[in-house]
Amino acid sequence: MDRKLTAKEYMFLSSMLFGLFFGAGNLIFPVHMGQQAGAAVWPAAAGFCLTGVGLPLLGIAAMGLSKSDGMFEMGCLAGRKYSYFFTCLLYLTIGPLFAIPRTATVSFSVGVLPLLPQGREKAVLCAFSALFFLVVLFFSLRPSGILTWVGKILNPLFLLFLGILTVTALLRPMGAAAQSGPVGNYAAMSFSQGFLDGYNTLDAPAALAFGIVLITAIRQLGVSSPQAISASTVKAGVFSSALMAAIYCMLALVGAQSRAVYGICADGGEALFRIGTHYFGTFGGVLLGITVTFACLKTAIGLITSCASTFTELFPRTLSYRAYAIVFCLFSFGVANFGLSRIIQLSLPVLMFLYPLTITLILLALGGRWFGYDRRVFTAVTIPTVAAAALDFLNALPDGAKAALHAQALLEPARRLLPFFSIGMGWTVPACAGLAVGLVLHAFKKRHP
Repeated sequence: MDRKLTAKEYMFLSSMLFGLFFGAGNLIFPVHMGQQAGAAVWPAAAGFCLTGVGLPLLGIAAMGLSKSDGMFEMGCLAGRKYSYFFTCLLYLTIGPLFAIPRTATVSFSVGVLPLLPQGREKAVLCAFSALFFLVVLFFSLRPSGILTWVGKILNPLFLLFLGILTVTALLRPMGAAAQSGPVGNYAAMSFSQGFLDGYNTLDAPAALAFGIVLITAIRQLGVSSPQAISASTVKAGVFSSALMAAIYCMLALVGAQSRAVYGICADGGEALFRIGTHYFGTFGGVLLGITVTFACLKTAIGLITSCASTFTELFPRTLSYRAYAIVFCLFSFGVANFGLSRIIQLSLPVLMFLYPLTITLILLALGGRWFGYDRRVFTAVTIPTVAAAALDFLNALPDGAKAALHAQALLEPARRLLPFFSIGMGWTVPACAGLAVGLVLHAFKKRHP
């Protein structure tokens, strides 16, 4: 018989869930989205919260409901070979390809770049990122109390400063969001563009990677059945999800209001620094940069540790944990020197491919008990989703890469035949069609075992 968790235990779990997902990178994207969305900030924020808050919560619930002891086991519901592919792609994405380099570039963009004279950015970024990843590697190879210290002291200070900044900005707005017209895709499809912008948080893939941490904590509190674990996860996520959604909405609104003074900045890091200095002067901007840097260091150390441990377990006959940690730090250092804006641009095609696979796996795991977790259903959905997501990947590539790959030969028919392809969601109809085929195969299997 599962015991009922107390309110104090739910608060503990909510705090853990919030800490798992909310990092400094989660600050820059809603601010930049708000600047671009302008008067359309609210539908854009709604779409952003759907992928940035709702999907991570569903991901953890799906892991608990499917009785999976980790992301690799959950991926095996669609096949062991596919799980190797999906797990590696996911960890590389939230690791050395994008998320880990982004921790260094966010720190640099918020705390250092606005203070530099023109022409020195690349050299200083190289030196800053080298020092950043030396520190990350040092603590990744030597577990230390610094993570606890940073988590218990600097993160609360960071959130306190963020709260003061956003409340001040809302009470003394730079301008009205309604006076700034939306730009780009926000003018015609603000909700769907906000939905796609939520991909940048990487929280849905992270939910599959780190969800076992929360589930283990719930089990240690005496909850064992999948239904009770899933229910406890959702309940624990109510506070943390509401807090994250509130922060996203406030940051988006502050970003939209800042258009009246600063226009649209190059990225969210620059926008956040300008907003900080507008209200609290240079000292406020520097303090924000320092707290963001420490928060990013904690995130990077955790990601290096997680990625190196995962690859050591998946491929035990290759490199050691130490070797993987060094390789990932060196690779992340190289990617970081492309700069924050370039990393975001490079990550978009990969996220357009990864997120459909993540969403379908989460939804199938959530509803798996209705079809007995039949692998036929997982396979029937996954195959067309992978194919359609590959087209979304090609469509998100820069024009030069499309031309080199002669991608238009595939993209033109896709635009004509796939609904929602123009808004980056061409995978939805193929996934639904695959689900229908999978359910028919499952029903046939039950009738003719």
